[in-house]
Amino acid sequence: MRTDTTTTSTVTADIAAVRNLGILAHVDAGKTTVTERILYLTGTTHKRGEVHDGTTVTDFDPQERDRGITIFAAAVSCAWAGHRINLIDTPGHVDFADEVERSLRVLDGAVAVFDAVAGVEPQSESVWRQAQRHGVPRIAFVNKLDRAGADLDAAVASIRERLHPHPLAVHLPIGAEDAFTGVVDLVHRRALTWDQHGTLIEGPVPDHLTAQAAARRHALDEAVAELNPEALEEFCAHGALSPATLTTALRELTRTGEAVVVLGGSAYRNRGIEPLLDAAVAYLPSPLDTPPVHAADHSEQRHADPQQPLTALAFKVTAAPTGRLTYLRLYAGTLHKGDTVLDAATGRAERIARILRIQADRHTETDHALAGDIVAVIGPRTTRVGTTLCDPDHPIRLEAPVSAEPVVTVAIEARRGEDTDKLTTALARLAEEDPSLRLATDPETGQRTLSGLGELHLEVAVEKVRRDAGVAAAVGRPRVALREALVEGVTGFTYRHAKQDGGAGQFAHIVLDLAPAPDGFAFTSTVTGGRVPREYVQAVEAGCRDALTEGPLGGHPVTGVSVTLTDGLTHPKDSSDLAFRTAARLGLRQALRAARLHLLEPLAQVTVTVPQDALGTVLGDLAARRATVQGTATGPGGAGAATAEVSALVPLAELFGYAARLRGRTQGRGTFTTRPAGYAPAPKPAPAPAQAPAN
Repeated sequence: MRTDTTTTSTVTADIAAVRNLGILAHVDAGKTTVTERILYLTGTTHKRGEVHDGTTVTDFDPQERDRGITIFAAAVSCAWAGHRINLIDTPGHVDFADEVERSLRVLDGAVAVFDAVAGVEPQSESVWRQAQRHGVPRIAFVNKLDRAGADLDAAVASIRERLHPHPLAVHLPIGAEDAFTGVVDLVHRRALTWDQHGTLIEGPVPDHLTAQAAARRHALDEAVAELNPEALEEFCAHGALSPATLTTALRELTRTGEAVVVLGGSAYRNRGIEPLLDAAVAYLPSPLDTPPVHAADHSEQRHADPQQPLTALAFKVTAAPTGRLTYLRLYAGTLHKGDTVLDAATGRAERIARILRIQADRHTETDHALAGDIVAVIGPRTTRVGTTLCDPDHPIRLEAPVSAEPVVTVAIEARRGEDTDKLTTALARLAEEDPSLRLATDPETGQRTLSGLGELHLEVAVEKVRRDAGVAAAVGRPRVALREALVEGVTGFTYRHAKQDGGAGQFAHIVLDLAPAPDGFAFTSTVTGGRVPREYVQAVEAGCRDALTEGPLGGHPVTGVSVTLTDGLTHPKDSSDLAFRTAARLGLRQALRAARLHLLEPLAQVTVTVPQDALGTVLGDLAARRATVQGTATGPGGAGAATAEVSALVPLAELFGYAARLRGRTQGRGTFTTRPAGYAPAPKPAPAPAQAPAN
């Protein structure tokens, strides 16, 4: 690998000026509009794109424009105040949560967008928790302050109550609802207003807000001083914080996650985007501020240093007219056009033919990329999502993002026999681009099946195959992915595997105890005296995992099982890893047939928002769908109309077709959101009706 000749100080300054950010939000909170306004203000685009017109840069896929939602995470690069911002606009729908998960894996910071009327909504809560799991620092932007019923203070209160951070509002709205014209910047004690053309005007705080702004600034100083020792020292000495001290403290509190800076605005009306960009630069971390990445086995770590060996993670793979695009986050080293890199997953050498700065579906070519960059490359032919590309002389393998388990399955086949091979190729390419999609063949019917995270996820996938590959596909009714769980185990289950067919034989003798476990699979060994050597114990665990892929009730994956290897025997010549793995697989399957299991079905946490007068109808429909209603609440709706919000746990199988049913029962005014909520025992099938005796 070549080394960059750029001076260390210049390179460090370049990396310090990078911000890798994601835009996170609930559906329709306005995150794509926020992204479009950022691109326009930074000069990346010369026309404001609109979601409702289908002219946005990041929602460039035809399905995104048809449906008016973000489906695929899109990356763009732009510049602001001497900084380069790599921005990823993520989906807000729960069916595409895996796209958010993969994006968060490579981000250094995030902007969480909230609706000023609704506050924290179910999916915004989910993506917030995802970011928290990845340790991604966040700032919050309360959007749509021009809407009827918009309330910045109420939105801040919902952030505090539902997300539990220390929200620190640094803006005070000027005007309300239709009269919203700008904000008071509490940090710098100034008014920021926008005219009807979206032009920013900076001025003094309006007289009627002077006292309120002073009180809020003092409260902000106090809150920050309580959380930051350096700020506390200045506050005790002077009774207030300087803008420089306050900015430094807010940056540190954001980086550590102790507090969240909250700003306000209206992206659609071009109000509040400039201070949002300033806040992203001021408070969110650069790659130099983030911890080093560790190898999956924690054997070594790499820093954001261009002089270290190349370390990059592939987080997205797409097919494009220019070739197969592999999106990379560079954690260390420098990547040049023409370099040969190692695919740590396959051990294959891959050549980097081109390096591209990302502009959604448009790109600009560059000769090299540094640690901290997010770029796309053309050249790698077999690199998958989650693969590490690294210096061949200094191999490392980073931990890959974990894909969620599919919960919905459909059968899919080509309508014309001659298209079967084309469909198979298109589905394989689709599964390669989206690891949360799973392809399989039904062992009973021989049908090709496609599994995903929800009904909409599969609809989008099938439509993509139809459009991109030009294949007419027939799709069966969706069905949920069931699980089988152990209810009552067995003890002392003995299984002997002995096979002799000429040459080396196979011998393994194991004794297993099975017991229910809270979730997943647990394995322990209590064998003593070397009766089963350690390497064979590992083979037994692997065989048990093999057995759990298909349960005895219906061939569904088995969960909630604790297996203990209590005894065993070996043969001096015929025992091997393979023999013990085979014994464990066959033995556990027999043990499960002797135990008691029950079926589990996936549940969804559903939040339904409807006009107050439709509440009774909606509750009745939910009851018919076996829902467990957890609570109802009332709140303001559009134009001041009262709405009701229902929270319920609903079996996922009962939600197929619910969107159309809800629209019909509420004259198109009802909406709902879902998120996975685990599994629960499925009802036993009704007994078949008795046959009348033949005459």
